[in-house]
Amino acid sequence: MVPNLYPALGDPSRGSFQTASDRKEPQAGGPAADAGAFSSAGDPLLASRRAGEPDLFSSRPAEGAHEVLINSPQHLTAMAELSDEQFAAAVATWRERMRAHSDASYLQLIVNEGGGAGASLEHTHAQLYALPFVPAAVARERERVGAYGERTAGGGLLSDVLVEEVRRQERLVAIDDEAALICPWASHSPFELRVIPRREAARFEEDEGGAAMIRTALRALATLFDGAPELNLWVRTAPRGAEQFHWHVDIAPRLTIKAGFELGTGVDINVYPPEKAAADLKECL
Repeated sequence: MVPNLYPALGDPSRGSFQTASDRKEPQAGGPAADAGAFSSAGDPLLASRRAGEPDLFSSRPAEGAHEVLINSPQHLTAMAELSDEQFAAAVATWRERMRAHSDASYLQLIVNEGGGAGASLEHTHAQLYALPFVPAAVARERERVGAYGERTAGGGLLSDVLVEEVRRQERLVAIDDEAALICPWASHSPFELRVIPRREAARFEEDEGGAAMIRTALRALATLFDGAPELNLWVRTAPRGAEQFHWHVDIAPRLTIKAGFELGTGVDINVYPPEKAAADLKECL
C-alpha cells in the first residue's frame, strides 16, 4: 500500500484541500445585494428574495483517505495475469486495508484497468477510498435491501436474486462453493459481471470468500477478448451501521461509450443481452 500521489481526498489531520466540488457559489447578501437600479421584484439576484431560504450551493471539504494498493510486485498490467496465489494475496490485502479504515462511513474499493477506464498507471493496482459519507447509490441500495427484508419478513434481496439466477441458468456464468458469477438481468453495458457470495454477508472486508470467483470472471473476459479488456471493477460493501446487506463485486468492461441519450436520461442502452454474454463467457471457462 502507498499513499496516492494525486488523492481525491485530503487528510483532515493535515488540513483539507480544495477540489472542484468544494467551491462555493456566491450567496445571497454578497454582490447580488448591490445590484442597485438593476434590481427588481423579478430579479433572481435580489438578496431579499432569498432571505431565510436554504443554501442551494452547500459544500464540504474533501476529507478522508485515498490509498493505492499494489496488486503484484511483478510488472503486470492486468489482474487476469496474476497467479492463483498472487490473486488471493491481492484480495486479502484489499480486505486488510479496508478493515484499517473501519471508522469510515463508507469504503469504496475499485480497480481501473486501461486508460479508457481511468487508469493512470500501467501496473496493476487497486484504489481504496475511505469516505466520511455514504454515496447516494449505496444509500439507495441499502434502503432497497431493508425494504425488501421488511416486506418478506427477513428475506435477503440479493440472496433471493441469486437463487432465481441459479434456478434459471440463463445468466449464470459460474458457481463454486463460495460465490456465483452472473451477468446481471439489468446489465448496464455489454458483458457486465457480478460476483455474489453464496452465503449472505454484509461486509466484503469481514468475509473471506469470493477471490477465486473474481479471478474466474477476469480470466473469462481475457480469454473471450484475446487479452484483458479495459475495465472497471468495484466492491459494494455495507455502509457503516448497516447490518442487513449483501456485498458483491461488479465488473464492467469498457466496450461501449455512453452518449447523449444515456447521459441526458440516466437510461443505459445495452446492445448485447446478458443472456448471450453469459453463454459466451461460459464457453471460455
